Parts: sequence; C-alpha cells; structure tokens
Amino acid sequence: MSKVDPPTSAVVVTGASSGIGESTAVRLAQRGYLALAGVRNERDAQRLAALHANILPLHLDVADVRSIETAARMVEANGVPVIGLVSNAGIVVAGPLEHVPLDELRRQFDVNVFGAIAFAQTFLPLLRGRRSRIVFVGSISGRLAIPYIAPYSASKFALRAIAEAWRVELAPSGIAVSLVEPGSVKTPIWQKGRNERDEMFARIPASAPAYYRDGLEAVVRGTEYEERHAMPVERVSDAILHALTANTPRARYLLGTPARLGSILALLPPALHDHFIRASMRLP
Repeated sequence: MSKVDPPTSAVVVTGASSGIGESTAVRLAQRGYLALAGVRNERDAQRLAALHANILPLHLDVADVRSIETAARMVEANGVPVIGLVSNAGIVVAGPLEHVPLDELRRQFDVNVFGAIAFAQTFLPLLRGRRSRIVFVGSISGRLAIPYIAPYSASKFALRAIAEAWRVELAPSGIAVSLVEPGSVKTPIWQKGRNERDEMFARIPASAPAYYRDGLEAVVRGTEYEERHAMPVERVSDAILHALTANTPRARYLLGTPARLGSILALLPPALHDHFIRASMRLP
C-alpha cells in the first residue's frame, strides 16, 4: 500500500457533527486537507474520526468562549497551518414572535451570531500571513424573513451583515470572506424542528389569537414538504469547498432555485411580498 502524505494545511469547521458541517469535513479530508471538525460530545467525535484519517475532531461549542479559546490553542499546537474557517454551527428557534421567550431569542443569537463572531475573532490570528478564507454558512432566510421562524431569520440577516462587513475589513490582510446562502437542505435540522413541535405550541397561551396556532401548524407541515424537496447536503459542501480553494472565491453563493426566487421575492413591494409569503406558506 502506498504511503499517504500527511496534510499540509487545515480547515476548521464548526457544527460538524451532522449535515452540512459533517459533509464539509469529509469533502475536505478527501481532498487532502486536515479537517478540524468541531463537535460538542465524544460520541460524535469518535464517529467522525472513523470516517476518514484526515478528520481530527475538535471539541468546540461556539456558545462558550472558553471552549473556542481552548480549541484554538489546540489547533495552534497541532502545527498544521490553518488556511480556512467554516462557520457553520447553527440552531433554529421557532414560534410566533410575540410568544418566543427572550431567553430563547438570546440562545438563537448566542449560537448563530455571537458564536460565529467569537469563532472568527479567536481563530483569525491563525489565518494571517497566508492567503486564507472564511466561509459563513447563511441561508435564504437571511434575505427573506420567514414568519414563525423570525428568530432564525433575524440571526441569518445579522450574519449576512457581518460577512459583508468582514469581507471588506479583512481584504487588506489577503483573507477572503464568502457567504453561502442555500435554500432548503436535507439535514437533520428538519426533524429536530418537528421534534420540538409540542414545546413550541406549549409556549402559546390559551389567550393568544387562534391564528397563531394555525400558522405554526402550517409551518410545521411545510417542513415536511421542504425536507422532501430539499437539495442534497453535498451541494452546499461543494460550494463551501469552492469558496475555500478557488483562486477567486465568490463573495456570495446563492444555492438552489428556491433561494434565487426568494431573493427576488425579498425585493418586491411589501403588499406583493406579504401576499406571496402568505399564499406560499398557506398562512391565515
């Protein structure tokens, strides 16, 4: 058996325990990079390590600054130059905004926004001195606000602003910043949302307008349709790989026909915009 050369460059990927993050780690490992795969528990770490010799699990919780700092020290001590960061970790908080607890809103932003910022801030010193890349995984929900998942949409809107500002700020350092904006993707996030259905409904008090329950039910039903018609996760990880390795990475990767249509819908006058949102989601 021929000897395989050890990786000479590394990429750190957050939220690598499943879905887009896991697929990205595998794609990177197959291409000869050391994929430093951020996970939050030992079970996922062991499973990922078994997928490919070039995957090195990294215990990293983006909502915990100490965890990020510890991970950064471990990566630096590893000695393999880091040429890219993939900020993928994210959660979805759903429900009628009037009745989403503030603690849940904060949790949404702690992971999707503040976690993404803390991750990039902490690892940026490891990128300087070479042509490096940062890839943020956003969503079409960062252009088109979706009723009943407003916390998630708001976090992705914020992430888009962060990516665009950082793209300009880091250009003098030779660090390219890209934002990947897919439509629906086949990942476990859909099932997680349905598993939390009862909890979401429990937050709606009996005194709330009846249409809130009808609207939330329509959204839950819609997740089943979205999951059936969602794009393969590999399409997103391939876009991330392009952003990390292409000579000229794109600033934005808008993936899928629904995402492109959504970006157009977001530009319509409010009356038309609201009509199409209600009609497409079958909202009251």
